[in-house]
Amino acid sequence: MGKRKEESVLTPGSQKRQRKEHTAIHSDESDEETLEFSASSGALSQASDGEVGIIESIQLKNFMCHSNLGPFQFGSNLNFVVGTNGSGKSSVLTALIVGLGGKATATNRGSSLKMFIQKGETSADISITLRNQGRDAFKPELYGTSITVNQHINQDGSRTCKLKSKSGTIISSKKEELIGILDHFNIQVDNPVSVLTQEMSKQFLQTKNEGDKYKFFMKATQLEQMKEDYSFIGKTKKNTRVQIEQGEERLEELKQLYLEKKESFKSITFVNDMQTRLKDLKHQMAWAVVSEMEKEVELLKEGVRAEEGNTELLQKVEECQEKVNEAEKKYKAIQDKLITVSEEAQGLHPQCISLKAEVQAKRKAVNEAEIIYNRSKTELKRLEKDREQLHKQIEELKSCANQVSEPEKLERQRRIAYLREQLKAFHDEEVMIGQQLDQFQQAISKCREDHSRLRRESSEVQQALDAHQKQLRDLKDSKTNALKRFGPYVPAFLEAVEVAHKQGQFRKKPLGPLGALIHPKDPELILAIECCLKSSLQAFCCDNHSDERTLQSLMSKYYPRGHRPQIIVNKFQNKIYDTSQRAVHHPEFPTVLTALEIENPVVANCLIDMRGIETVLLIKDSRRAREIMQCNRPPRNCREAFTAEGDQVFERRYYSSSFVRPKFLSQDVEAEISHLNKEIENKRAQLTASQQRLHSIENEIRQNEDHLYGHRRHQKQLQAKIKTANAEIADLENVEEHQSADIHILQEEAEENKGRIESVKQDMQLQSREMEELKNNLQAAEKKLEEVKEKILQVEEIAGPIKAELNQAESEVENSKRHLQHYEEKQREHVACINKHKNLLVSKEKELEEKTAKARQIFSEPIRVSRTVKSLDAEMNRLREKINLESSHRGNREEIIQ
Repeated sequence: MGKRKEESVLTPGSQKRQRKEHTAIHSDESDEETLEFSASSGALSQASDGEVGIIESIQLKNFMCHSNLGPFQFGSNLNFVVGTNGSGKSSVLTALIVGLGGKATATNRGSSLKMFIQKGETSADISITLRNQGRDAFKPELYGTSITVNQHINQDGSRTCKLKSKSGTIISSKKEELIGILDHFNIQVDNPVSVLTQEMSKQFLQTKNEGDKYKFFMKATQLEQMKEDYSFIGKTKKNTRVQIEQGEERLEELKQLYLEKKESFKSITFVNDMQTRLKDLKHQMAWAVVSEMEKEVELLKEGVRAEEGNTELLQKVEECQEKVNEAEKKYKAIQDKLITVSEEAQGLHPQCISLKAEVQAKRKAVNEAEIIYNRSKTELKRLEKDREQLHKQIEELKSCANQVSEPEKLERQRRIAYLREQLKAFHDEEVMIGQQLDQFQQAISKCREDHSRLRRESSEVQQALDAHQKQLRDLKDSKTNALKRFGPYVPAFLEAVEVAHKQGQFRKKPLGPLGALIHPKDPELILAIECCLKSSLQAFCCDNHSDERTLQSLMSKYYPRGHRPQIIVNKFQNKIYDTSQRAVHHPEFPTVLTALEIENPVVANCLIDMRGIETVLLIKDSRRAREIMQCNRPPRNCREAFTAEGDQVFERRYYSSSFVRPKFLSQDVEAEISHLNKEIENKRAQLTASQQRLHSIENEIRQNEDHLYGHRRHQKQLQAKIKTANAEIADLENVEEHQSADIHILQEEAEENKGRIESVKQDMQLQSREMEELKNNLQAAEKKLEEVKEKILQVEEIAGPIKAELNQAESEVENSKRHLQHYEEKQREHVACINKHKNLLVSKEKELEEKTAKARQIFSEPIRVSRTVKSLDAEMNRLREKINLESSHRGNREEIIQ
């Protein structure tokens, strides 16, 4: 493949010795595929200092099917490359051809260099090291003892070459330098004798005709070309000799004619000088045109280089793309988090409702059980007291049976019986009053809860009423001045902006509010457009940041704090962006851009940059909007859609609008005023009904509190009566006479009372166990309900910030995308400008070549000219006039010369 020093001739007496170099390299593709390199040479054929052009090593990266092959070293003389199929033998040969500047077609492995890049990669690299030693070395003072050729193949099929010295320093990246090295080393990558590819070897081996093989040999050794050149030189030599002989005969005739003409020519020497001067000026003129054209071309080249070197827009695009990716990733994470929280909350609500019902039922059961238990307890206390009294009466009767008269006994017994019946009635009434007290307390608690809820609802209705009344005032004011829709201070603010502009405080007058500069074509889509543009309707647009600062200063004087609109800084242009490539084109539904009449291109460009209105569809029917955006793949370039009700529809999300009427863009002011009047009346009616309901609940609370106070007072009176009756019974029983018959009756009554006590105790035990079980169930249900409520509260507390965070993230995504689109458009314009300049440069270079060719036809050697084309042309005209004047007096100079 390159120049090789011949091996030393072995003498008969010399002893032959073999030296072998063996290197094994494993391919990245498979552990089973192995590529081996071996080199052998005679012991006496040692590499001398004069060996140049020998390939020392090669390394491949992402080349053909190999991710990393090499580096490996070659021997100085003969090298063998062996290995299984696919291990890289052909890849090494192909890399040598391509790495040393050969064309892709010369390898018979592909038609373009990009076909040699490994699948899935964007580039490939080839590194070849050539020996550069001895007196035949190529620029050894620069490259040293070896030259490394690095070829980098790009995905578009282009390649770049770097020539490095022994120390790794890049010496040159020009193709001419590589060609000079190959010529110096006599390396011919396209000569089949130097590099014999598989296809070429097959063709050579399959050729049976000896004549074809000889032709192949002649062509490979370039003897055929040398033969043709030799034949051409012989013919040229023969023709030249004939011409010389003819010239010698003609020369004598010319000498005689010369002597005759010489005398005539002396008379026009002055004209000849002027002709010579004119000819020199023509030469200068030709190259002066070339010089000026070269300067123009050089200026264009510098301009193109400067524009290509300006990567600020590309960096901006990359930064914006990174921001878009980060914002979308953040939005997706927050959205997933919100979906998880929402699903958790939705799953807890039915459980909470069922638990509330369960708690109410169990609380009612516990209350009923407590009432029954309290009744039994009261009954037990009464029976035990009766037992004690009966026992005491029996004892007293036994001790004083003979001391009391019969009528008195009967009277006391009747009185005691009457008091006992009255006492029982008092106890029953006390139990009933206790139950009524519980009912009144529960009613008061419920009324207070309803009262708090109604107060909150009334406050919300009052706020909505105040907002509607403010909007109504703004609408009525807008009948005389439409700008008041955007705020009562807007007209005065715009007048101040106009005054400031006349005073020269703005470079370009700001535009706004943007909502006043756009007009919807379809009234039914006004609400959808307002929901899409939102706060952008009140925004202002400035041409530069200096105007923005001035506008902010003015706003602080007219707008209340916290209500200042957005200021958008966007370079003012006289034409609307070309959105044909990135806009939505739907045969049935318009975009926000096409649904608006926008006279000022600055306003349209501002809304395109900030809201992407060319990518938002307007679909009146919500069901149809879901079909287009969610059932099928959304239309090309479509990011979102809005319905006539203002609902926002994405590919996987649907957000209902909180607005029912447009605020800024409505065209029928009277209809809006009428609608707002109805809304205000409805809100007032709601407020009046809420106030009446509040008064009713307050009256009900007062009545229940009066009843509660009255029952408590009655309860105290009953307790006093019970105490008095018990005291009287005790007094009567203390003085009761003992009679045997009465004792027998009292004993029977005591036995009966004892049985009743046992029965009541058993009932109370059952009731107590049942009540404890119900209380435990109630506590468990209440605990479970509180846990669910706490979870719902926690979920709602979590969901609130997440929603706000999601809205902020969505806003960040939209802003990032708009900025990305803006800078992508700027980058496309920048590239188009570069291409335009390049095309102009190509045409100028072509024109320069034509001018240079014409100049060489006029005068072959380039001339350095300091004068301008205009001055040369003026002088040439003056000389022509003088020559014509002399010719008219002395005769034609050409005729004299001829």
